[in-house]
Amino acid sequence: MLLNKLRVTAIIAAVLMSFPCLAPAATALQDANERARAYVRQTMAEQRIPGLQLAVIKDGRIVLSESYGYANVENKVPATPKTLFPINSATKSFTGVALMQLAQAGHVDLDAPASRYLDDLPVAWRPIRVRQLLGHTSGLPDIVDQRGLIGGGNEAAAWTAVKALPLDAPIGQRFAYNQTNYGLLAQIIVKQTRMPYEQYLAQRQFAVAGMPLTTFGDSYDLVPNAATIYSYTPRGTLAKNDNDRLSRWIYDMPYSLWAGGGIQTTAEELSHWLIAVSNGRLIPKDAVQRMWTPETLNDGSDGAWGAGWPVLQAAPPRQVAGIGGARAAFIVYPDDGLAIVVLTNLAGANPQRFIPKIAEFYVSPGSAAKR
Repeated sequence: MLLNKLRVTAIIAAVLMSFPCLAPAATALQDANERARAYVRQTMAEQRIPGLQLAVIKDGRIVLSESYGYANVENKVPATPKTLFPINSATKSFTGVALMQLAQAGHVDLDAPASRYLDDLPVAWRPIRVRQLLGHTSGLPDIVDQRGLIGGGNEAAAWTAVKALPLDAPIGQRFAYNQTNYGLLAQIIVKQTRMPYEQYLAQRQFAVAGMPLTTFGDSYDLVPNAATIYSYTPRGTLAKNDNDRLSRWIYDMPYSLWAGGGIQTTAEELSHWLIAVSNGRLIPKDAVQRMWTPETLNDGSDGAWGAGWPVLQAAPPRQVAGIGGARAAFIVYPDDGLAIVVLTNLAGANPQRFIPKIAEFYVSPGSAAKR
């Protein structure tokens, strides 16, 4: 093994000697990777994150992909490149791509009212445009609350209950994140493609991008190689030191809401998908830019989301993201040719908060991601 590593090192050195102009860039990348590794280990220790996957994309290729810690703490199962992590609400970015694909194919008009595609909407919901569902500007009431599905339990009852509620706000007046929007978008995808939502994504996105392991499910599904999710959140028991005890975090993602949070994947496969999005393999590049443009509110101001993507910064240097479950995130920096993916199995890790620091290692002083 050591001999093989020495041979690889010698080959790399020979290549760099043959092409001296490559040496500074290679050295800079190696330094960035080392700094990213050290920072991730430090962050994991500080936040007591059990397991984590990191991937860095630079100029259309994966330059770093590593796994750290445990996928399952109690059985000391290490996190590996094949460990599946739930990305929860970051799934909405995949749904955004799906709607852009259908729009490109002429199967959906994003400016059309959702009632063009769905027959059983309440009267007050019928003027809501598809793009307003994507951008969370619909004004719809939420089908979930802090306890889960509203309406007493099952999905059918929840949909009946939410459709009986008044709008939370006039259509297009404000941004308000909720799951009803993406439940309806899933129904539109099913109606227009004549196939289940998960089948459409498997065929038109996972297979195209190279994501053979990616699947759907939640804590109640038996998903091979899935990471166990944990939390330090107090459970309100009388046990001593319970406020600081690692315990399992159980999350429920009903089937009809998979379009808003059902995907389980790896950082590397998610990176393949981000590359496919950015280079136009899934949708044309001009459609990507429209997807990453904030939805406009009635007063002309920008909402917080584009078509399925939180827009962290709309003007150059741009930043768009996928954020889910307070434990998974990716941020794309289009003007730097950079994207960072961090998946963890700790609820409350909030990797979107420390990804920007990782991004700084990969950009030159004064570049877009550092402004």
